[in-house]
Amino acid sequence: MARHEETPVPTFASLKEVYGEGSQLEEAQLRFGNLKSKFIQVFGHAPDVYARSPGRVNLIGEHIDYEGYSVLPMAIRQDTIVAIRKHVSGEAEKVLKIANVSDKYSLCTYPAESDQELDLKHHQWGHYFICGYKGFYEYVKAKGLDVGPPVGLDILVDGIVPTGSGLSSSAAFVCSSTIALMATFGVEVPKKEIAQLTCECEQYIGAQSGGMDQAISIMAKSGFAELIDFNPIRATDVQLPAGGTFVIAHSLAESLKAVTAATNYNNRVVECRLAAIVLGIKLGMKPQEAISKVKTLSDVEGLCVAFAGKNGSDDPFLAVKEFLHEEPYMAKDIEKIIEEKLSSIFANSSSSLDVLNAAKHYKLHQRAAHVYSEAKRVYAFKDTVYSNLSDEDKLRRLGDLMNDSHHSCSVLYECSCPELEELVTVCRDNGALGARLTGAGWGGCAVALVKESIVPQFILNLKEQFYQSRINQGVINKNDLGLYVFASKPSSGAAIFKF
Repeated sequence: MARHEETPVPTFASLKEVYGEGSQLEEAQLRFGNLKSKFIQVFGHAPDVYARSPGRVNLIGEHIDYEGYSVLPMAIRQDTIVAIRKHVSGEAEKVLKIANVSDKYSLCTYPAESDQELDLKHHQWGHYFICGYKGFYEYVKAKGLDVGPPVGLDILVDGIVPTGSGLSSSAAFVCSSTIALMATFGVEVPKKEIAQLTCECEQYIGAQSGGMDQAISIMAKSGFAELIDFNPIRATDVQLPAGGTFVIAHSLAESLKAVTAATNYNNRVVECRLAAIVLGIKLGMKPQEAISKVKTLSDVEGLCVAFAGKNGSDDPFLAVKEFLHEEPYMAKDIEKIIEEKLSSIFANSSSSLDVLNAAKHYKLHQRAAHVYSEAKRVYAFKDTVYSNLSDEDKLRRLGDLMNDSHHSCSVLYECSCPELEELVTVCRDNGALGARLTGAGWGGCAVALVKESIVPQFILNLKEQFYQSRINQGVINKNDLGLYVFASKPSSGAAIFKF
């Protein structure tokens, strides 16, 4: 039997296959009915096909996927649905019309050109569909598949993954767009290839994504978190212990990953690459060799572990402690070590050059220390799940690992914010076994591991101690609270619907 990631995204004729029974199915039936009605209203035809892809919450393993390390997310029930119709020959306009069921987003129009460039200075929500569109055409070209010349498309989007939440609304949008295009043009691809493709797609919008968000959105299975490995992409089911539930709570500080990339997300990617190159040189590589061969901290882990071995350890942090000082590095300090201008190392990446222009200094020690310690926590999390401990002890240990992860994200990686710190503290004060920021950080959500028996009271306490003051200030409407704090079990991954 083929491994899960080797199979294509499934196609269903019934919503039950994905949304189950009860209120979740009823909500899905309403959404799909509304989507079809709105599609006919906007475009004058019904869609050919629908594709859905879920958001995700990362349980542990933050900011390490782009360093080549495994992560442990689960899909959530909130998803993005893309309805699409291919124009038939004879229809006049060769354009892509992208509409949204929400009035918040106006109609976007793009040329039906597979090699178009995105104007990143003028960010439009429709850019995320074009990421998938460009990636789709590059994929079929690379595979030698003939899908004919580009034609006009009508697209309607319904996304209920909260934007700026750290729950991967952008990946859900790019993945569902790419899958909808593949279904429209009859291209069937293994899930692992779609995960890789959609990760590369999101880079068109200027985010140097690591691949976790796309991999879990495509490959998730109901009832399981997934240990996602990279190079090659692989998913391993992780069944969480009985008696615990994850509660996801929005800090109400928006995490604008694409907009703030130069100072936040992409800045950390650059700092990690520089830390890895410096470690490589300090551990015996020639500067030019390190610059050409070392892309991530996982590339030099072997050298770090070998160094640690001389001191009776296998912890790569020993090399970080020895060779990267805690004081921030100036650009000239790094250039002296690597014997090269930073701008020439990143000459082929405009998003990295934006980082160099914005950066005042580089905290190499702290970023490397986070990545190596967080990578170990992911495997400690998985090992705990499969250990002989009682479920109660497992939950307690998982909570401790989540707390340690948050401390590292906050102190070493500096990707938290005051609202997240307050929210994590409130979660712990109200009985969470562990709580941490999730997603890129700088806003967005926290995830808390909570005993199932106290979930209703826990959510009520969050409302009173964190959200009520925001409701009073008019930041959110109290009727919308369910969008900002909710319990979630692991949900299913991407799917195609043809009715």
